[in-house]
Amino acid sequence: MATSDDEEPKLPAHLELQRTRVVCAADAPSYTESVQYSGAYMAYGVDNSLRLEDFRKNHRVDIVSLNEEDIEFDIVGIDAAIANAFRRILIAEVPTMAIEKVYIANNTSVIQDEVLAHRLGLLPIKADPRLFDYKSEEENANEKNTIVFKLDVVCTRKGERIMNGSVKSDQMKWLPEGSEMPFHTKSKFTSYGSTQENLAGISSEGITIMYPDIIVAKLRPGQAIELEGHATKGIGKTHAKWSPVATARYRMLPEVNLMEEIQGKLAEELVQKCPVGVFDIEDVGSVKKAKVARPRNCTLCRECVRGDGWDKRVQLSRVKNHFIFTIESTGALRPEILFTEAIKILNEKCQRILTEISF
Repeated sequence: MATSDDEEPKLPAHLELQRTRVVCAADAPSYTESVQYSGAYMAYGVDNSLRLEDFRKNHRVDIVSLNEEDIEFDIVGIDAAIANAFRRILIAEVPTMAIEKVYIANNTSVIQDEVLAHRLGLLPIKADPRLFDYKSEEENANEKNTIVFKLDVVCTRKGERIMNGSVKSDQMKWLPEGSEMPFHTKSKFTSYGSTQENLAGISSEGITIMYPDIIVAKLRPGQAIELEGHATKGIGKTHAKWSPVATARYRMLPEVNLMEEIQGKLAEELVQKCPVGVFDIEDVGSVKKAKVARPRNCTLCRECVRGDGWDKRVQLSRVKNHFIFTIESTGALRPEILFTEAIKILNEKCQRILTEISF
């Protein structure tokens, strides 16, 4: 393509589409691969090299929504491999605290010991893992590597229970070994239906179980549970109970383009075809005209391009370097902190590789 000396060379429109977009037809997506070779477009005078200056210029992170449990944000200017690396690190390599050893002194409930221990291990613990050390099998438990939970509950016919939301018992303690500051917590008793079953739950202040309404065991009158659970630091790669996220996912930014003006009954049909409300109708004089109102909502169901001639009217695509990232935390750390921890872990991996290849 001929250009003047002052203009930067540009690719033809069809090649630029292949380089930057994934086109989603009714049957299958096209142009899904990323072009990494620096000289791929040298015939057009375009340098496809990866340069740090270009990355700094084009990269940005935009937070869309944030609360204590989840975050949604856009990452622009990275490759799918980097986005997937963040996802995998969040799921498998960011550490948390979880109950690893359960010492049961008494369990007369209907739940077997191993099932009860498994349930306790899956309870998300609200404790900052950065304040604790990893514990090996040879090490002894101490305040630096272990959180000790103690649970001692008995269900009696006239025992105290939760009535109308009021808690009336205090039988559970969190005691880090060697600590002079025990945390007290309340065992939850409640009525359940007409059988007056006893529910043993766990909650605390400071270091605590994130969701105290999780049912650990149901006790009938005369049944009891007495145990001690030791929580240690670990990662999701070892066991899913140490995974800090309920889910971490990403998707490419959707683009929806109308290839021609869609008016009248066709516009109404298009609005009805989309199950997530991407399209809307605007009145232009006496004519109803379809428009793309909410392209970000597109889930790529392809309903809008199915049917006679609709693939000629609507084009669906995804931006290859723009990712919508969603992180749902289990509660140990806020979601934005989880992402910064994932960045640190990825940086450590890169530094380790650079150190290895430098010798």
